[in-house]
Amino acid sequence: MREPPSYPIPKRSLIKVNRILITGGAGFIGSHLADRFVADGHSVAVIDNLSSGRKEYIPGRADFRLIDIKDEAATISAIVDIKPQTIIHNAAQINVRASLDDPITDAKENIIGGLVVLKGAIEAGVKRFIFASTGGAVYGDLPVDAMPISEAVAPNPLSPYASAKLAMEHYIRVLCGLSGITYVILRYSNVYGPRQVVKGESGVVAIFTQCFINRRKPVIFGDGSHTRDYVYVKDVVDANVAALTKGDNAIVNIGTGIRINVNEVYDKLKKLMGANLDAIHGDEIPGEVAHIALDVSLAADVLAWKPAYTLDKGLPETIEYYKSARASETNG
Repeated sequence: MREPPSYPIPKRSLIKVNRILITGGAGFIGSHLADRFVADGHSVAVIDNLSSGRKEYIPGRADFRLIDIKDEAATISAIVDIKPQTIIHNAAQINVRASLDDPITDAKENIIGGLVVLKGAIEAGVKRFIFASTGGAVYGDLPVDAMPISEAVAPNPLSPYASAKLAMEHYIRVLCGLSGITYVILRYSNVYGPRQVVKGESGVVAIFTQCFINRRKPVIFGDGSHTRDYVYVKDVVDANVAALTKGDNAIVNIGTGIRINVNEVYDKLKKLMGANLDAIHGDEIPGEVAHIALDVSLAADVLAWKPAYTLDKGLPETIEYYKSARASETNG
């Protein structure tokens, strides 16, 4: 299902038209970025292998290339052909548990694939490289009294997934620096919203919502006391819009600074959806941090960005999307 983009179309005089390539642009965050940049009047291209993304999420005016970024020849050829001014690199393996089960595949996706995109950016003469990293995993386990965590805290990844993201940050800093490409690294907290892929603990909003719709008992890993910083996808899109022109060569947290435990998310969704289902508790996922909240002061300073959505504001929009998607599948 594809809902109409809800991004306002600005006056063309207010924007500088850009050629933007989004890797993973058929996925959760990437497709929202494509919608927004098309609405803003930019020329948008998408590279995606559709392993988790969906073609119907890509706006019709975007140039879509069905390519796996691990295919070096095809990826670099496409980037050189598209000639983007900006690349937003979102394509990734995002599941912490999958990275623990198969760290080699994770590295192929998140390091080798990323290096292929970087090589294409250099060969195509790209001016700006924006990377979707993880603030929800890269800092590791820190005491609650250290929250919210600023970018000054040394990363200490606990999973192959987080390690790969951190490795890509270093490659970007070095290779973009040597090539004269301006970069912005955005460390996201736990992003939620419409179109989210139901995989991993980071997708609990989507998982719980779909369980309630389908009248299945949700599974909470551990006792539900783990806390996360939930940031709405539209806020993430706004951060990327800002990063088109701001935050040169910076690493920036994108979150809310607020910790909310999994049980509270479950209770909020249960109440909003009028569900009468108790959760099942499973074993904790190794490699997941116990608590996280990101200090977003730097984002305010260098991107002039701050989150507009609280969880209470974002959940109803998310629920409505999944209800509409279910109705569409049932009637289709």
